[in-house]
Amino acid sequence: MAAKKAEQALVDQWRDILALHARTQCELDRALHQHGLCASDFEVLDVLAGSSAGDGSCAYRVQEVSERVHLSQSALSRLIARLEKDDLVERTMCPEDRRGVRVALTAKGRGLHRDVLPLQRAVLTRMLTADLSSR
Repeated sequence: MAAKKAEQALVDQWRDILALHARTQCELDRALHQHGLCASDFEVLDVLAGSSAGDGSCAYRVQEVSERVHLSQSALSRLIARLEKDDLVERTMCPEDRRGVRVALTAKGRGLHRDVLPLQRAVLTRMLTADLSSR
């Protein structure tokens, strides 16, 4: 009986996490929509903004981005292509590995990230703080 209750508590906790994620994702999508972004778009911009190459540019191999965002390789490739079309990122060949591709923020991408960052962080604060205080 105790094992069954512990198992159910674990399942309930997992479902609470999933529900919080879904609610937060929807709120982020709603808030970022006015800037032409969805939550996944912003995650990629945020990851790229957090990288720094020796010359001050922000660049990651696409594989490194995929390790930091929770998207399949094909979904990430489509997202990067869309961001590139919107002049928010640029792709270049890796000089050290001609098979690899690097992705970096453009000036427009850096500016949009800088402008939208406070909005995204405010949504996270509101959603995650509200969830923690309701426990």
